[in-house]
Amino acid sequence: MNQPPGARYGAYPEPTPWAAGIAVSALVAVLATAGVYAFGAALAQVHWTLAVAVNLVAVGGATPSAWRWRNTPVVRWILLGVAVGVVLGWIALLLVAISS
Repeated sequence: MNQPPGARYGAYPEPTPWAAGIAVSALVAVLATAGVYAFGAALAQVHWTLAVAVNLVAVGGATPSAWRWRNTPVVRWILLGVAVGVVLGWIALLLVAISS
């Protein structure tokens, strides 16, 4: 019996675990936001261009690996959380920089 691509145990692929995936993404987003903000704020105390440059180099270096892993069942939820966390961390850094 031939199974369609992506089928593991039967004729249909496994359902997407939305509740667990969103919970994992939210937790990873909170942690990534805190990490990006803390690291960016510490570097900004030295020099703001250093903070921007290091953040851009870090994201640019991690993007190709994240792009390759985006379809892996569990890792995609983690990558979603990291992406959201990085964006929220950058927004927080921008808001703090604008307000000061």
